[in-house]
Amino acid sequence: MTLIKSISGIRGTIGGRPGENLTPDDIVKFTSAFGFWLQQKNQGRRISVVTGRDSRTSGPVVSCLVNNTLVAMGIDVIDTGLATTPTVEVAVTGSGSAGGIIITASHNPAEWNALKLLNNRGEFLSSSEGEELLSLASSGIISYAIHKDQGNIFTDLSWSERHIDMILSLDAVNRDAVARRNFRIVADCINSVGALVIPPLLYKMGVSDVILINATPDGNFAHNPEPLPENLSEISEKVVTEKADLGIVVDPDVDRLAIICEDGTMFGEEYTLVAVADYILSKNPGNTVSNMSSTRALKVVAEKYGGRHFTSPVGEINVVEEMKRRNAVIGGEGNGGVIYPEAHYGRDALAGIALFLSLLAGKGTGCRELRKSYPEFFISKNKIQIEKSIDFDKLSEIARREFINAVTDRRDGLLIEGSDWWIHARSSNTEPIIRVYAEAATSEKAEILSRRMIQIVKNI
Repeated sequence: MTLIKSISGIRGTIGGRPGENLTPDDIVKFTSAFGFWLQQKNQGRRISVVTGRDSRTSGPVVSCLVNNTLVAMGIDVIDTGLATTPTVEVAVTGSGSAGGIIITASHNPAEWNALKLLNNRGEFLSSSEGEELLSLASSGIISYAIHKDQGNIFTDLSWSERHIDMILSLDAVNRDAVARRNFRIVADCINSVGALVIPPLLYKMGVSDVILINATPDGNFAHNPEPLPENLSEISEKVVTEKADLGIVVDPDVDRLAIICEDGTMFGEEYTLVAVADYILSKNPGNTVSNMSSTRALKVVAEKYGGRHFTSPVGEINVVEEMKRRNAVIGGEGNGGVIYPEAHYGRDALAGIALFLSLLAGKGTGCRELRKSYPEFFISKNKIQIEKSIDFDKLSEIARREFINAVTDRRDGLLIEGSDWWIHARSSNTEPIIRVYAEAATSEKAEILSRRMIQIVKNI
């Protein structure tokens, strides 16, 4: 059982002992620290905070604790109810709030939950801001409002529709072309909030032939919620039997997008961003950013249009900060997370769906043919369960001897890069594991590289 504090928020398994799991004590403690931190940055004025949650069964309890803790601090709450992560991000800026709290553990299994914390720009806290927050949580200086200064809770369920309309207003979204294609689409909503937003998005784009599976937002996840091939056999079979043009898969908080081709094969979560970037760059050439664990196919696509590709440490805010530094027109993470600044600076599966369908409609091809048009790289994704932290200095020293003439990068764990391959070993921000990813021109080479690094890590 675990409590993890990182740039991805405060995340843990529900129940157990305070400080070791995500318990009511921990929820109140970190919500109070966040509220106090926001008040310090907005001294002299009353502030509001937007909250929203995915469908996890622990969500109502966590939501009540969060909302009422903020009220006790003298902060007004705008509760968006069952809402996606990008919807809450949009609502923060749209409502002029000081920050936001999204109650979701994203791709983690149902026994997990989390507080994902947003600043007044609807973006995740930076590592330095996170350190300030953790310091406040243990400082003992947090105070609460007297009874007449307590905040209020305002329920506003309109933000999902506003979010969809904002996406459909983007110049790059071609609703007419999508409507003309008469797509037949299967969507797997994992029994979470995707069931509330994917159908209206598709219908407003002129897609009337939509087959939903796992579309009851009750938090009883139908399969492991991480949108990886081994978890998506149901939709892969459904796409084929229903003779659909494609399948759409999102995670519980709808910030990651995976596509299933018409033959039931995976388009590849790494290639969601590659395809959307290809579409955006064809209209507006420029730079791209992805994290260090993402496919270098994005680099090839960026250079095709005369742009440059840059990498960042893993974590949405790290990608966002690098995108701003590089003035990138598109970016994201290879886990199916698309960040399109024209919409907002956050991973957004709804924006990804609208842009991907616009690309596919304009090309006039099928998903499989589109996928074949991109550079072919293979990634081996592995993870190692750990009980204590890894000495990355020692790992780097050994790896440099193992992989002679390779370039190393220590911004996030250890990245080793050769002329046509790379390996990335890093501590996860969301689970007590070490992730080991490797990419090469063939799946065999990627597996060999990955196994070599895993053995080094295990030896340490």
